[in-house]
Amino acid sequence: MADDTPDSLIPYDEIVQEALRAVAGRVLGEIQAQGGVLPGEHHFYITFKTGAKGVSIPANLRERFPDEMTIVLQNKFWDLDVTEHGFSVGLSFNQVPTHLEIPFAAITAFVDPAVDFGLQFQASVADMAPEAHEDAENDHPGNAEQGGETAVEREEGSNVVTVDFGRKK
Repeated sequence: MADDTPDSLIPYDEIVQEALRAVAGRVLGEIQAQGGVLPGEHHFYITFKTGAKGVSIPANLRERFPDEMTIVLQNKFWDLDVTEHGFSVGLSFNQVPTHLEIPFAAITAFVDPAVDFGLQFQASVADMAPEAHEDAENDHPGNAEQGGETAVEREEGSNVVTVDFGRKK
């Protein structure tokens, strides 16, 4: 049976991706409005493309994570500032305070393991092949060095929403 569905002239996939990234922005905005205090057991794993336009991270982190990096917002973060286009936050990496700026377009995953909620996005950075890198180890109680679960391990069996529209070629 031939598939005669025409290619869409409306970029539905881009529109949906943008709307779902806005969910992450709204959640972070609510945390900012509450003075940066996470309610209950909520915490976030946020994965982003380190080479995306507008990402600002220290050179040592960019070298260590040349493609993608996952940060954890849980106990030790500060100066969360959410804008229409992204957010900035202070985190500690190996006891070194660090300031990160991340546009929402660079985010590839947003997970709240406390309630088994997650969103995964198509990368907005074209022509970036994934490279091998170490797991993120910003200072938090459940990091990999302390035997905690990683975001990927926590996502299995959770309510992760993946949006991946296939295009005809």
